[in-house]
Amino acid sequence: MRQRVFVLLVSFLAYTSGLDEEMQDLINNLHNTCVGEVGVDEGLITKAQNGDFAEDEKLMCYSKCLLDQMAIVDEEGVVDPEAALAVLPADMQAEAGPAVRKCSKLRGSNPCNTVFEVMKCWYKESPATYFMP
Repeated sequence: MRQRVFVLLVSFLAYTSGLDEEMQDLINNLHNTCVGEVGVDEGLITKAQNGDFAEDEKLMCYSKCLLDQMAIVDEEGVVDPEAALAVLPADMQAEAGPAVRKCSKLRGSNPCNTVFEVMKCWYKESPATYFMP
């Protein structure tokens, strides 16, 4: 179920102008679940959506929560690049592939930090395919 939610989420994040109410609800549920779990400041999320990553533990764990919910990261924070690419829309896979594969090799000081480093790298390497709900 998580992977199906993720596929729908990513597909529609790429084309945000066409979000219908059901898709927006899925995105909101994912976001709200992770905000509720970690208590991150919404302002930090907004900044990270635009590439301004605050070195904040809650933001780092929010990032891990998102990927946990999407079933593309393990308990250690290691991102499965092929699983991540498999759920991206087909027209984004080729562009995102090199960044996702490169960035998925990064490791941080803990699981949340590892995912955060991957997300920062993904933004740097391929801002057109990066997303954070």
